[in-house]
Amino acid sequence: MGDQNIRPHWRRSSFSTAGVDNCVEVAFVDHEVWVRDSHFVHLPTLSFTPRTWSEFLAKLGSPTTP
Repeated sequence: MGDQNIRPHWRRSSFSTAGVDNCVEVAFVDHEVWVRDSHFVHLPTLSFTPRTWSEFLAKLGSPTTP
């Protein structure tokens, strides 16, 4: 979980639009990638290494295999 004393610059996902309940925000802080639900900003964030985050994004763009 990210350090709550840092004020990150959060960016909302381009897939998050008004009226949609699945809004995700991402912030790049030092050597971590923080992710949170924009509707529950008071809850803890998820923290990823840049490498893990890149691998996750690559998997999103890959076809699903059984």
